[in-house]
Amino acid sequence: MRNVYVSVFAYVLVVALDVIAGILGQKAEAAQDKAKKMKLFLVECKQPSHLAYQLGFAAAVILGVAHVLVILMGGCNFRHSSKLPVTCLVLTWSFLAAGMSLLVIGTKSNNKSKVSCGLSHDDFLGYGGCFCFFHGGMSLLYYVSSYATSS
Repeated sequence: MRNVYVSVFAYVLVVALDVIAGILGQKAEAAQDKAKKMKLFLVECKQPSHLAYQLGFAAAVILGVAHVLVILMGGCNFRHSSKLPVTCLVLTWSFLAAGMSLLVIGTKSNNKSKVSCGLSHDDFLGYGGCFCFFHGGMSLLYYVSSYATSS
C-alpha cells in the first residue's frame, strides 16, 4: 500500500513539474512580447529579452527533469502485448521532442545581447509551454496504462 502512495506522490510531482514548465514557457512568451521589435512580413528585428531567456531556459530544464522522472518511474513494467502504454510512451517522447525543440529555439532567439534580425520566432516559447502541458497529461496516462496492464 505504501508503494501506491509513493507512486501517486511521484506522479503528482511529475505533473506539477510539467505544469510549472508550461507556465514558465507562457511567461517567457509574455516577456518576449514586451521586448522592442520591428517586423516586416516574416523578417523581424528585435531586442532580445533576458527575462524571456531565463524563463525559457528554466522551462526547458524542468521539462527535461519531468521526462526523466516519467521514464524512471514508468519503466518497462507493462505487458508488451498491450498497445496503449506503448502508444502513450511514444506520444510522451513526441511531446517532449516538440516542446523541448520549441523552447530551445525560442530561448536561443533571446540569448544574444544585441539587436538581431532574422526569421520571426514569435510564438515558439508559448507553443513550447503548451507542449509541456500535453506532456504532463500524456505522462499521467502512460503511467496509469502501464500500471493497469502490469497488474
